[in-house]
Amino acid sequence: MKYILTNAQMREADRFTIQSPGTPSLTLMERAGEALAAEAEKMCPEGEIVFVCGGGNNGGDGFVAARLLLKKGREIFAVCVADRFTEECRKNRAAFEKAGGEVFSVFPRRRFSLAVDCLFGTGFHGELGGKDAAAADYINTAADKVLAADIPSGVSGDGGIACGHAVKADKTLCIGEYKAGVLLGDGPEYAGELVRADIGISLPGPQASYAFLSGREETAALLPPRRRNTHKGTYGKAAIVAGSEVYTGAAALATMAALRSGCGYTALFLPRDILPHYLLKFPEALIAPISDGGRVAFTEKNFEKLLSFDSIAFGMGTGISEDVFSAVQFLLREYTGRLILDADALNSLAKYGKGRMGEIFEEKKCDVLLTPHVREFSRLTGESVKDILHKGLDAPREFAGKFGVSVLLKGASTVIACPTGTAVTLTGTPGQAKGGSGDVLSGLIAGLCAQGLSAFDGGRAGAWLAGKAAEAAAEETGEYSLTATDEILYLSEAFLSLRE
Repeated sequence: MKYILTNAQMREADRFTIQSPGTPSLTLMERAGEALAAEAEKMCPEGEIVFVCGGGNNGGDGFVAARLLLKKGREIFAVCVADRFTEECRKNRAAFEKAGGEVFSVFPRRRFSLAVDCLFGTGFHGELGGKDAAAADYINTAADKVLAADIPSGVSGDGGIACGHAVKADKTLCIGEYKAGVLLGDGPEYAGELVRADIGISLPGPQASYAFLSGREETAALLPPRRRNTHKGTYGKAAIVAGSEVYTGAAALATMAALRSGCGYTALFLPRDILPHYLLKFPEALIAPISDGGRVAFTEKNFEKLLSFDSIAFGMGTGISEDVFSAVQFLLREYTGRLILDADALNSLAKYGKGRMGEIFEEKKCDVLLTPHVREFSRLTGESVKDILHKGLDAPREFAGKFGVSVLLKGASTVIACPTGTAVTLTGTPGQAKGGSGDVLSGLIAGLCAQGLSAFDGGRAGAWLAGKAAEAAAEETGEYSLTATDEILYLSEAFLSLRE
């Protein structure tokens, strides 16, 4: 399993490794430097290499790598503008100089084949200024390629927030475990290709306390096998409750995605006035009214018909209203399957349930997944978008733990958190940043959960598959022309890729 660590977890892992197994910090730095030197040689088999080092342990890793390459006869330059040094960094700078290397305090005016960013590690936050900003700018302009040690300098380790002078790397070597900052926010754009070096870091505490990457193999392991001696009831019943006079497309997209998820039976429930638009649109789905009029109107009688379904996705295009809020409360209280709350179900919950989240979720009997984007999550939590982004993995994890639900937070990477675990999926494309993508995701997750997946597992499988489908579609359409409907049409390719 590939783990993802926050800054605090990485510091604790370093401390634990040094104190418990008794691995000296200089030994860990030597291993990190060896891995960094090997990666630098892969990127730059010939030509001059410049290491730009800070005064912390990230800089120490750089001095180790520079020394090892210098001893192999490579043309190596080292630049350091730091005024203060950790003991380990100071010792490795001295070892580099003893091996015949020279450390420059000014930037060489020449072009390099590779620049290695060892300026700051995962502890960076805020802005780069003065000499540090100049050093980052130099890394970005001095070489044909850039390799970052652990995380690009100027990118925060928890939220992946890039400052104005952040280093933009072609490749980042994650030392020990993957850091949250290279996967979240701006991180993927600035980190480039990710590779990982195992240097013997030991993780303290239970494995469930660490986030993990949920990729192709993890997704394939979640899907139930398709056996010959089965029928539609074997693969579950999914209900989509969506749509209004204003937002008619959301219901269609969610339903089409559910139909392509593998579930045995899909039903679309929507306001009666817009029902005629859908009667011949989905011959494979049951279409039924949830209420009279052109919007969702709540009565227990209307919503009791949903209680026999294995999964329900609710809120896509319904509009924000007290009726939607009342329906959410009813389903939390009476339903026992997997409930996916998206879009206006979340917005109605945030508006009419403000200050009462604990009371509302305390009554739940079902396995709940909330699927907000960051602004919807801000409305739910009362925290600013900025604070949520800076907290990274901890933002959805805290909410999930506090209220006993699962949270799928959409972004450049998707974070799925539940009280007992956190996963990150990396598939997807900027072409998905358009209306309808969220509706597709919710319908797909509902279909997966109908087949027996938990809300957490359905969320991570759905996020991976939707992203993979979008990637495949964008190969044909390009990112500008990609639509949510294209994602649905390419879901088959995403599922087929799980066989590879």
